[in-house]
Amino acid sequence: MPIRERNISGLFRRTLLGLCGLVALGSLPAAAEDNACGANLIAEAKREDAAKYEAIREAAKETPNGQGLLWKIERDGAKPSYLFGTMHMSDTRIVNLPEPVEKAFDTSETIVIETTDILDRSIVMREFAKRADLTMFPEGEKLTDHLTEDEQTELGNWLESQGVPLQSVIRMKPWMILSMASQPDCESKRQAAGAKILDVDLAQRAREAGKTVGGLETLGEQFEALNSFSTEIQMRALLSTAAMGDRINDVMETLVNLYVSGETGMFTPAVLELVPHDSEEVADYAEFEERVVLKRNHLMAARAQKYLNEGGAFIAVGALHLPGSEGLIELFRVAGWTVEKAY
Repeated sequence: MPIRERNISGLFRRTLLGLCGLVALGSLPAAAEDNACGANLIAEAKREDAAKYEAIREAAKETPNGQGLLWKIERDGAKPSYLFGTMHMSDTRIVNLPEPVEKAFDTSETIVIETTDILDRSIVMREFAKRADLTMFPEGEKLTDHLTEDEQTELGNWLESQGVPLQSVIRMKPWMILSMASQPDCESKRQAAGAKILDVDLAQRAREAGKTVGGLETLGEQFEALNSFSTEIQMRALLSTAAMGDRINDVMETLVNLYVSGETGMFTPAVLELVPHDSEEVADYAEFEERVVLKRNHLMAARAQKYLNEGGAFIAVGALHLPGSEGLIELFRVAGWTVEKAY
């Protein structure tokens, strides 16, 4: 089957990674609109398909703690801390923090991100070399072994359009190729010009201000989570992303608007309502959620305890880790903390 005929929800699985490690749809200021590089599919649904829009809104209401990006964490005997949901992009609508978030950041003594490994290029390169088993196919196996002729041609054309020749990535695992090639053009151009994603910006600002900077995971652990899917599932996600073509700009613009509006409970309902999907892809998404979101939630919640006990921490992780019955907000409450929405 040519990849352009495939289901496209794999693309959403990829872009949701930006919210791991993804509204009240009010209008954005004109200056913010200049950053848009696609159409907001949620806004389109609200205008053109009221039933679909309401289905998303109603499903979102069922997600615990599904509104808000900043949460205050307190317990007797410890200085208050904050939990903040990020999106791993350099868009100024994301990087320029709202005033309540900026204030929480300024008053915190320790800034905690998912992994501090990303702040040091030598560590990143070392992890790639050390964990080649997670990022590269074994000797004698290559990407094209898992493609039909038509798939190889169309995937190659898409990669070329993204500036990534197929032969240059033929030994890479599909999840690695996705991480390199599936950003929208506007984000790639921003980063190429030197713009920093929000998490890196927060950590660098913290260091410049003399704050302590900590992490909850290693880069190797993140590799393990992304590589834990079968090659078949990784290939489906890669081919689905390629099938999107320029539509990736609309997808990311939609997710940015969901994030900026703080409606975290709409992430999954939007995925399921806005994109065609079959039972196989629903199962893929459930596996994604279990391995990349929920499992890591429990790990990060456990490792965050030392920072919360010390007090004065600003914990910034992908926004998809916040909501839900096994999101960080609920896991912190189970651990005995009072967690209340601050923004």
